[in-house]
Amino acid sequence: MSKPLTIADLKTLARRRVPKMFFDYADSGAWTESTYRANESDFAKIKLRQRVLVDMTNRSLESEMIGQKVSMPVALAPTGMTGMQHADGEMLAARAAEEFGVPFTLSTMSICSIEDVASVTTKPFWFQLYVMKDKDFVLDLINRAKAAKCSALVLTADLQILGQRHKDLRNGLSAPPKFTPKHIWQMATRPLWCLDMLQTKRRTFGNIIGHARNVNDLSSISIWTHEQFDPRLSWSDVAWIKEKWGGPLIIKGINDVEDAKLAAETGADAIIISNHGGRQLDGTPSSISMLPAIADAVGHRIEIHLDGGIRSGQDVLKAVALGAKGTYIGRPFLYGLGAMGKEGVTLALEILRKEMDMTMALCGKRDIRDVDGSIIAGRE
Repeated sequence: MSKPLTIADLKTLARRRVPKMFFDYADSGAWTESTYRANESDFAKIKLRQRVLVDMTNRSLESEMIGQKVSMPVALAPTGMTGMQHADGEMLAARAAEEFGVPFTLSTMSICSIEDVASVTTKPFWFQLYVMKDKDFVLDLINRAKAAKCSALVLTADLQILGQRHKDLRNGLSAPPKFTPKHIWQMATRPLWCLDMLQTKRRTFGNIIGHARNVNDLSSISIWTHEQFDPRLSWSDVAWIKEKWGGPLIIKGINDVEDAKLAAETGADAIIISNHGGRQLDGTPSSISMLPAIADAVGHRIEIHLDGGIRSGQDVLKAVALGAKGTYIGRPFLYGLGAMGKEGVTLALEILRKEMDMTMALCGKRDIRDVDGSIIAGRE
């Protein structure tokens, strides 16, 4: 394939390069995957107003997310096991994001640790927190993120229990991979991926092994992770996390107006409208379909961000027009990472930026800060 022109092109390349079990992990949704599909397809239903004979010079996509300057209103979302799409994946993606001027968010369930990412970056990144039953471990994660000078904490609220993803179960997914004949074949047919993985020591959950109680090797980590997600997590826990963190706090996983109102009362700096990429509750509305109502209800009280389904710069622009101050990409940067490493993450961001910039101009706007519902057909 010639140089990829779209996120879909990067997805095709990633599928060829990454072993099936890990590609499917990034590309799967829960149960029937109806919400996963709706996250994408509902963007296509939103139509833009074409405006002509307007000054399109001196355009700018620069904006802010939670008071931090960004080159465009896009952040890299926290994604588990990123380092299994490409060796040292989190470190590569963080460097690409820093060079591009957008935030990178490291997942609790990353392959590279907080300290690994801090060692290759010069500017603060964000850290995503899963709340576990072991509160000493949670506090240690928060303190490690502080020590790494992370500039925002992203609290995930929609993973108290793990949604069922059929592809992962059928693939027998694990990190590191199991050495069954099926898995060996998957890796043997991806020699470049294997070569990269052989050259790194980072092949398991770097934020957990050696940090969680009694988790010092691969044999104990699987049991620990499945037992530790806390189903008792409630709104009352947000205050404790906010106090211990002491910095900008973003709550991720809001997909209901009533929950958005409750989140706004916590004093958090932003919420992310999200259904976990369709990986948790299958059958829930798409993120973009919930954005207008949530923005109308709480947009004057708390900053609104969105993730889920973004596959183009046009999607980003539509989200901004409907009330999002910022957006997050997960699969698009994972496709780029799996396809081409750090260069692929940069290319994914370049694709989004070019599409957003051209679309904004053709909608008659020159500054992303001026984009609003007037560019959406039927809302003018």
